[in-house]
Amino acid sequence: MIPADIGDYRELARRRLPRFLFDYIDGGSVSEATLKANTSDFARVKLRQRVLRDVSEVKLSTSFFGQAASMPVALAPVGLSGLYARRGEAQAARAAAKAGVPFSLSSLGVCSMEEVSAATGEPIWFQLYVIKDRGFNRAMIERAKASGASALLFTVDLPVAGSRYADIRSGLANPHAWTARFERWKALASRPGWVWDVGVNGRPHDLGNVAEAVGPGASTFAFWDWVGRNFDASITWKDIDFIRETWDGPLVIKGVLDPEDARTAVSAGAEGIVVSNHGGRQLDGCSSSIAALPRIAEAVGGKTTVLLDGGVRSGLDVVRAVASGAKGVLIGRAWAYALAARGGAGVSTMLETFRKEISTTLKLIGQPDIGKVGRDDLDLS
Repeated sequence: MIPADIGDYRELARRRLPRFLFDYIDGGSVSEATLKANTSDFARVKLRQRVLRDVSEVKLSTSFFGQAASMPVALAPVGLSGLYARRGEAQAARAAAKAGVPFSLSSLGVCSMEEVSAATGEPIWFQLYVIKDRGFNRAMIERAKASGASALLFTVDLPVAGSRYADIRSGLANPHAWTARFERWKALASRPGWVWDVGVNGRPHDLGNVAEAVGPGASTFAFWDWVGRNFDASITWKDIDFIRETWDGPLVIKGVLDPEDARTAVSAGAEGIVVSNHGGRQLDGCSSSIAALPRIAEAVGGKTTVLLDGGVRSGLDVVRAVASGAKGVLIGRAWAYALAARGGAGVSTMLETFRKEISTTLKLIGQPDIGKVGRDDLDLS
């Protein structure tokens, strides 16, 4: 199969990954209503088709927090993505650097921030979860600074993990039960290619950024246990002050769906916010990201950089998001599927496809500059 769109990459990923890994990235919480709405609501956003305008050349480039980007796209943080291909986060980061877009590394990535930074030689964005051990958090932020991270994404929509039943069925979220172990072994036996390429030759498989806190030699299957014990449900807006004590770069609040929370983030001095529902993996039944975006963009009134995460599957969706009020988007599942399907080369091809789709969409709406796309480019009839 030659991938033509994200659906093709998804199918290749399904064929190549053990079930517990495919279900982890592909699934959502509870009935997955929000997961489905993230994409279906994008399809409802209509653009105005304008004609007889000079679109012989189009400008896709932009910047995020002083960092140039070849298009309004960044790779979102995806936990465990180092298991989707051999040293997967490093491969994806190299692809992002080659394409000229930012790469965000998850706190729960397999590759450490030091490994990813060394792989690219370019600044990365680092995604932060606040855990109960504030001393460890400070040390992790210091590591991010030392690794040259150019932005810190503080994810705020995971005080507890959502009810992700696909992970329970596949054996990922219940690491010690014998039935779960059987499901994992069965999944591994069905994917010998992955076992050799990633399982054997892709070691170590610890969570590089939090390995010290999780414990030496701990398997990635134990991460849900660690999350349950260590993620801090008591965090509030006051914890931004704690982060600022150590971090003096751009701070981006990820996981905002409510206009009031967006205004609070601006008051707290956040340089950016990410309109996101964690890819439909946390609160099921809440708003899709694209449906929440216009109200949030209006609420902050250009006082901070607004990005969107969730449901973006094409360059067309990127333009829809920008027209609806975002400066750019973070893509998550799309690059995870591409990585699992074809490694770093798959991520590179996917990003090039996004670039072509953005360019084509701009030409068809008669808008030669992505920086000038806005509400007037929406068909609100």
